[in-house]
Amino acid sequence: MVATLALYNPVNRHPFVNYDDDRYVTENPHVHNGLTGDTIAWAFRATEQGNWHPLTWLSHALDYQLFHQNPAGHHFTSVLIHAANAVLLFLFLMYVTRRLGPSLFVASLFAFHPINVESVAWVAERKNVLCTFFFFATLIAYGWYARKPEWRRYLAFTGLFALGLMSKPMVITLPFVLLLLDYWPLGRIRGGPPGSLPQSRLSKLMVEKLSLLGFSVASAVTTRHAQAAGRARPPPA
Repeated sequence: MVATLALYNPVNRHPFVNYDDDRYVTENPHVHNGLTGDTIAWAFRATEQGNWHPLTWLSHALDYQLFHQNPAGHHFTSVLIHAANAVLLFLFLMYVTRRLGPSLFVASLFAFHPINVESVAWVAERKNVLCTFFFFATLIAYGWYARKPEWRRYLAFTGLFALGLMSKPMVITLPFVLLLLDYWPLGRIRGGPPGSLPQSRLSKLMVEKLSLLGFSVASAVTTRHAQAAGRARPPPA
């Protein structure tokens, strides 16, 4: 985490850019109000920028309340979230594979790979690092549930998935990712690679994901209408 913060430290000296940063932060009157009841209500009904991502709006509002027009604070928040994402990925891989070396290598590759620079260094792309945070958190919670399936643990990873969708619909495919994890490394699918967890029929594990799939469908429909409202695509027929 410290290495990630050091690597991205230069972005704390960068200004806002005039491509989307204005619409997300510097010239958005709702965000300028900070975390108020009106801002929260707006965030959950807003389709600005062609997306429905209330948690992203609230993240920007909180940053503005703390840092106002100082870009350093906004950049630092994104860097901090990215560093936390690398830690979450390492913890997840260690939890499900028990292999330190490969887990550390993959997490380090994620932390330092230049493919993430745009998401971390561009304030308007906060939605990427934020939804990635909840994506990895959901994976950890799912691994926790898989070891002892019960409703509280089920609600935990389902709730985290919902928060991910409220950050950016990019995590919409997560139910299928969980099925892949059931195959390996969790080994929960009967007939698949053996693991330390009890195995079940594939059909049963698919039923287990139906509530998540329902969230994904709802997110897809909401995003379709948000894109139309934001004129990012033609309106639905």
